[in-house]
Amino acid sequence: MTLRADTPPATARVRRFTPLQRWIHRTTAALMGVCVGTAACLYLPQLAELVGRRDLVVTLHQWSGLALPVPVLAGLASRVFRADLGRLNRFGPHDRTWLRAALHRDKRPASRPAAKYNAGQKLYAAWIAGATLVMLATGLMMWFTHLTPLLWRTSATFVHDWLALTIGIVLASHIGMALADPESRRGMRTGEVAREWADREHPLWRR
Repeated sequence: MTLRADTPPATARVRRFTPLQRWIHRTTAALMGVCVGTAACLYLPQLAELVGRRDLVVTLHQWSGLALPVPVLAGLASRVFRADLGRLNRFGPHDRTWLRAALHRDKRPASRPAAKYNAGQKLYAAWIAGATLVMLATGLMMWFTHLTPLLWRTSATFVHDWLALTIGIVLASHIGMALADPESRRGMRTGEVAREWADREHPLWRR
């Protein structure tokens, strides 16, 4: 984490993400967007009629889903990215405090201690990673129908469809929270955030 030396203290900024981390986020978001968009075209009759070309939509859905883990896997070559994954995977006492405050709708910064990632972001990252793996496994069963019994394919279709709906809802919530926090979005867009925002929202990280 670095401060820009030529920036006045009132507007000083700190480095939050590297270019590689931002590339991984954007690429994953783009692939997820293609997956969700093509899934909507396959399951909603109104969109299916509007878009047409079902075979092309199916192909885009299959290959974007297959490529979804690739950016994260490629990012594992980066020590900084691996360190961030470690932060996302570790829960501490401050995370339990943050969750209690969130459940009680306590928005005071002092009641929501957070390191680089707060407890909500950690839960989201863990959930979306697990959901992606389940979607990939069930999608492969539906794609390569000759490799699994009919019962497995039927169960995979059920899980895939309902989990897709849940992912859509969770992603909408994630986007809504991002839209409500311009500085957080700026951090993902430029790699830097205001020091005042970091001190308020992620005080343990700034320390």
